[in-house]
Amino acid sequence: MRSVYRALAGLIAIGVVIQAMSVALAWFTALKDIDGGLVIDENSERNLGHNLHSIFGLGIIPLLALLLLIVSFFAHVNGGVKWALIVFGVVLLQVVLAIVSFSAPAIGALHGLNAFLLAGAASMAARRASGPPTVAAEASAPTEATT
Repeated sequence: MRSVYRALAGLIAIGVVIQAMSVALAWFTALKDIDGGLVIDENSERNLGHNLHSIFGLGIIPLLALLLLIVSFFAHVNGGVKWALIVFGVVLLQVVLAIVSFSAPAIGALHGLNAFLLAGAASMAARRASGPPTVAAEASAPTEATT
């Protein structure tokens, strides 16, 4: 379970990188299209970058964070539940900031900043899983009889 915990946390951190790449793709594509004469309004279709950003930000990363939280109760990672809760909370905050940013665009800056917090928290969670197991895991492991 420790390896599953570590993999999930690592995937969340990688997901943040994919988010940054997809939003850059989205806006450079939009700027290119505008330079080509496209008018972007409420009837415009979203481009590939925007779609990827939504899929990862509203679907994949929250699902990974929920799975990380569930796995954290069984992985016997020192501080694992705490870090999984932090990751989950930061993901929830990220989604809320994204939704609010559509009405108050300046909040989008906090959405971008929070992404760094998420990458850091997920990386820390992954690093915690590479350390020694917690006492509970050691207690449940079979021991050799001493004579």
